[in-house]
Amino acid sequence: MTENEQQVAGLLLAAGGGRRLGGRPKALLEHRGRPLVEHVVGVLRAAGCTRVHVVLGAAAAVVRERAELGDCVLVENPEWAEGMGSSLRAGLDSLTGTKARAALVSLVDQPGIGAAAMRRVLAAYEGETSLVSAAYDGVRGHPVLLGAAHWAGITATATGDRGARAYLKGHEDAITLVECADVAEPYDIDTTADLTHLE
Repeated sequence: MTENEQQVAGLLLAAGGGRRLGGRPKALLEHRGRPLVEHVVGVLRAAGCTRVHVVLGAAAAVVRERAELGDCVLVENPEWAEGMGSSLRAGLDSLTGTKARAALVSLVDQPGIGAAAMRRVLAAYEGETSLVSAAYDGVRGHPVLLGAAHWAGITATATGDRGARAYLKGHEDAITLVECADVAEPYDIDTTADLTHLE
């Protein structure tokens, strides 16, 4: 296990209610025969994250029951309906006080992003001041690696569906972009039409 793998925790945001999917919680969408949340946890582990925190929200009890999330730390976000910002805050709060010096943040509705892209972003970690983002043809996307020195600032600005966007915009000069278009596809599963991406 490399030093990066011990110091960087995986943080999976999986609380969404799938409003545009007719209220089907995204964590429970089926991909390759298992709930999507389970698939993405497997990807984070394959990328080298030994500690994975999963933020649950919509249908959290059903997700716990149906998905095999083993030794993940499950974090319930009672304010999940407010948007991704509240889940990012809950996830970062759950990592405070652990040995993690950075969080590799991944979204449950992007199954086209596999371990290869996550490993690339993880490899760019240098310490708790790191800010790293996958890029697709030069455009910033997920996953993002957020060093612990930035967590308080991100938590203070993460509102609605913006997540860390406002904070990252204000710190663009500090972000290391890692091109991943050759190994991943950053589509979201947002609408019924997007369900064709699931296998």
